[in-house]
Amino acid sequence: MNRIIRNLLLALLAAGLIGLPGCGWFDTEEDEIEAPPQTMAYEAMEQMNQENYRTAAELWQKLRDHYPYSRFALLAELKMSDALYLSTQYADAAEAYLAFEQLHPNNEAVPYAIHQQGMCHYQMMKGAERDQTPAVKTIQTFARLRERFPTSKYAAMALPRLTEAQASLAGHEFQVANFYYQLGHYQAALGRFVSLIKNYPDTGYHAQALGYIKICQEKIAALKADGDSSQPEGPPVDFSMPETPGPEIIVQPPELEEQPLKPSEKKEKEKKEKRYKRPTIRATSSGN
Repeated sequence: MNRIIRNLLLALLAAGLIGLPGCGWFDTEEDEIEAPPQTMAYEAMEQMNQENYRTAAELWQKLRDHYPYSRFALLAELKMSDALYLSTQYADAAEAYLAFEQLHPNNEAVPYAIHQQGMCHYQMMKGAERDQTPAVKTIQTFARLRERFPTSKYAAMALPRLTEAQASLAGHEFQVANFYYQLGHYQAALGRFVSLIKNYPDTGYHAQALGYIKICQEKIAALKADGDSSQPEGPPVDFSMPETPGPEIIVQPPELEEQPLKPSEKKEKEKKEKRYKRPTIRATSSGN
C-alpha cells in the first residue's frame, strides 16, 4: 500500500498537480514558489505608479535581499531608497541612499543619490527655532555634492536648498543672540551677533545684527561706568572680519532663481518635486 501511495504522489508531482502555490494538496507558506526577480520588479514598479510607496519599498527590499546577484539588484537598491523618500520615511531613505553611494561609488547614479540624501535632511528641517541638526546635515551633504560633482545637474538643483539651510542656521543664531539680549546678558548677546555677521553675512540679518551690536556695546559701557559687575562677561569677542567669512554662502545663478515660498506653498511644491526625473539606471549587478 505504501508503495502504491508513493507511486501516486510521484505521478501527481510529475503531472504538476501538486507542489504549486495557491493550489494542490500542500498549500503552505513553506511550499510557495517565489516570484522571479523580473516579476518582483514589475510588481514594485506598479506599486510606485499607484503611489503605494511603503508597499513598493518592501517589495524592492525583498528583491534586493532575495536576489542580491540578480541584474535587478542594483535597481532595487536605488528604487527602495526612492520609495522610502516618497513615503516620507526620510531618515531611513537617507541611510539607504548613503548605502547605495558607499556600495557603488563609481556608479552613474551617485550624484543623484547624494542629492537625495541632502533632500532627506532638508525635508526634516523644522525652522530656525528648532534643532538645527538637519540644516547642518543638509549643508554638509549638498556641499559634498558640489565638491565631487560640480558640473552635475543635481549640484545646480541643490543650490536653493543649500541657501535655505544656511538661512535657517543664521535665523537660529539671531534668535539665540536676541534671547541673551532680552535677558540683559549683553556680552553674550554681543558675541552671538558678531558671530552671525562673520559666519552668515548675506542671509538678511546683517543690518539688524549691526544695530544690536551697537546697542550691546553702549549698554556694556554704561554698566561698567556705573560699577555694575553683575554683567556676565561671556567669551571674548573677536571683531575682526576674516578674509573668507565663515561657511560659503551660495548665490543662485539668474536662471535658477526662485521666489521664496510661503509655508502653504512649500508643501505643494515638494509634492511636485517628487516627480524628479530619475537617472537611467542599467540593471546590472556591478558595483562600479
